[in-house]
Amino acid sequence: MKTILLFGAGKSSSVLIDYLLKKAPEHGYLLRVVDANADLATAKIAGSPHGVALSFDSTDHARRSLEIEGADLVISLLPPQLHQLVANDCLRLKKHLLTASYVTDELKSMDAALRSSGLLFLCEMGLDPGIDHMSAMAIIDAIHQKGGQVFSFVSHCGGLVAPESDNNPWHYKISWNPRNVVTAGQAGALYRQNGESVSLSYEEIFARDHSVDIDKLGTYAWYPNRDSLSYLSLYGLQTAHTFIRTTLRHPDFIQGWKKLIQLSLTSDQPLYQLPGATLSSAFSYHFTKSGWMQKMQQSVAQDSLFAQQLQFLGVDQDLTPLGTASFTPALLLQLALEKKLALSQNDRDMIIMRHEIGYDLSGTSRQVVSQLIVKGEDPLRTAMAKTVGLPLAMAALLILQDKISLRGLQIPTHSEIYQPVLQSLKEEKIEFSETDLAVL
Repeated sequence: MKTILLFGAGKSSSVLIDYLLKKAPEHGYLLRVVDANADLATAKIAGSPHGVALSFDSTDHARRSLEIEGADLVISLLPPQLHQLVANDCLRLKKHLLTASYVTDELKSMDAALRSSGLLFLCEMGLDPGIDHMSAMAIIDAIHQKGGQVFSFVSHCGGLVAPESDNNPWHYKISWNPRNVVTAGQAGALYRQNGESVSLSYEEIFARDHSVDIDKLGTYAWYPNRDSLSYLSLYGLQTAHTFIRTTLRHPDFIQGWKKLIQLSLTSDQPLYQLPGATLSSAFSYHFTKSGWMQKMQQSVAQDSLFAQQLQFLGVDQDLTPLGTASFTPALLLQLALEKKLALSQNDRDMIIMRHEIGYDLSGTSRQVVSQLIVKGEDPLRTAMAKTVGLPLAMAALLILQDKISLRGLQIPTHSEIYQPVLQSLKEEKIEFSETDLAVL
């Protein structure tokens, strides 16, 4: 019997685990799930005879190595900074590895060794990155096959709250790692627009206002996501004059987030000590110590929406315990988001993905618009968990069945991966709607 080893039983793992356990009798494998929280791992396995829950710290080299050695395939849903520990073991012990996280320079340096060892490390196999790559490449390859030339590529994606559950001034609720919400955009952004390369700092990303109309849902704001230019060659679009990958948010979220950045609430320095802190006392301590109290008060006086947003996070006389005696501004914000923007039992999240691809065909300009909207079922089986977890699970099954011949460090831009996975996603009702029209 083959073994799949999964590190991490957090927010994005629920649907992945359910899918793999459901498919286990058919394909004959055992799923072993590792998490530092024993109760969490046990709950996710839910008594299945095809799963085993394990609990240990993934930084424990001896225990981690032992588990990897006994696996046929490893999936890592650990925080990105821990992936390399797993990757090093997988290379040494000759095991295939899947993650939903971005490719790093450290992983890139392993490519030659992976190829010589006959190993596949498949990264960016979640939602964004992941489904975005696969769905975009399916369109781009089809355009190229009929002789078209892509000149513009804009891809939007956002993990949001469903309209029926949108009941706070941020128009947002947490459906994935809250730390990543706080740090989003901090690496800046690179993209190409109208033939010019654009480089933006963290502050500049949110300072510019951009919007897109989403069919049946209305207008959303977007900001450029990381380094779009690194994907030009991977997508085969080196000659495109516009290439932008973005993150979607509600316009009010963007307006409020700009001000949080200006008030240093996304900074990891300094480290404050305030035993017994509540949300309001911690926020007050930060504004006083950082010298931003007056600016905060001015912002609130001038912007009623921001006043509501800060109040909702607990700035004004909120006695909710912070839960820690030491915190940075970013940790304070993260804890406030976790407490105030959590999905309730009746809430549903929502994923929006939209590609806008302009191309020339036989002298005519055309545009493909491809759109995906997925809503979660509940706070556990979220749209985020579905769209991050299912591609990983589906790719894992393909690898176990020797249906992927690629080796080395890869992302899912190859038809060998995206065709079967997109088909399997359709079977799970995750399917894009698409129009392809001439542009006058």
